[in-house]
Amino acid sequence: MEMHQVRYFLAVAEQLNFTKAAESCNVSQPSLTRAIKLLEEEFGGLLFHRERANTHLTDLGRTVHPHLQQIYEEAHAAKQRAQELAKLKKVRLKLGIMCTVAPTQLIELLTSVQTRYANIEIDITDASAAELETLLLDGALEVAILCRPDRALDERIHMMPLFREQMMVVIPPNHQLATKDSIRVKDLHGMNYVNRAKCEFNGYAGQFFRQQGVEIRTVYRSERDDWVLAMIRCGLGFGFMPEFSINDPAVIARPLVEPDFWRTVNLCTVRGRPHSPAVGALVREVMRVGWHGVPAMAVTQIKEKHSVEPDLLSAD
Repeated sequence: MEMHQVRYFLAVAEQLNFTKAAESCNVSQPSLTRAIKLLEEEFGGLLFHRERANTHLTDLGRTVHPHLQQIYEEAHAAKQRAQELAKLKKVRLKLGIMCTVAPTQLIELLTSVQTRYANIEIDITDASAAELETLLLDGALEVAILCRPDRALDERIHMMPLFREQMMVVIPPNHQLATKDSIRVKDLHGMNYVNRAKCEFNGYAGQFFRQQGVEIRTVYRSERDDWVLAMIRCGLGFGFMPEFSINDPAVIARPLVEPDFWRTVNLCTVRGRPHSPAVGALVREVMRVGWHGVPAMAVTQIKEKHSVEPDLLSAD
């Protein structure tokens, strides 16, 4: 069975007229008729009742029609994808990454993209969540990795959740709270605080401190997490950081509780906006790689929703 035979069969099934089907396929009617005849020989029976004014599918034709339709659509999709990949020559991808996501969390993704799509050049913009959201909507970025625990993202943005992590209190090893398994908000009353200036919880978490009458003193503020960790290590104050961004072995991290805080980091694009093949390649790798030892949350959600086998979700 050849793909042109499938295409001719579907054309006749739609037109119910061999002449019109041949015209739509841009072939002569004898060529189309001959291809259908060969297909019928392969299937072992007539696919159409050939009547002058009433050509219609036989029982066999109706049986194979949905299968041939699926074969044709999948072959077309595969061809389209191959053409898209062939276009990935010196393609530049404008990717925004929230500055509070540690680079180590993205190494596997970026390495995977480079390995499979060597001609994609990635321009990374490092900024706060709010800044990335604006740049994404304005078209300055094609895709962004961010989260906004303080509020919902703009409804025009489509989100694919990647991973979830708890927010931690970070202290030096000799701190008075170092022996605790978790640290309550009220345990921090009166203590010095080293603020991460770009933290997406700024202006949001404070309300929970005020509700419990907890006052803290902001003694330093920095946009760089490595400086914040260095100041904490030296005993200048405590910090508030996401679990997977704490990469200094000389500090101690404990979950903040009563209440606890979490963030979900998402891959974000703009709904309805045409995207380059490079964006499609990035999305496939996002779904393929692991995030802290587990698949992206979006993969798990799809599996749970559709109850499909894991290999059906792999982007190859």
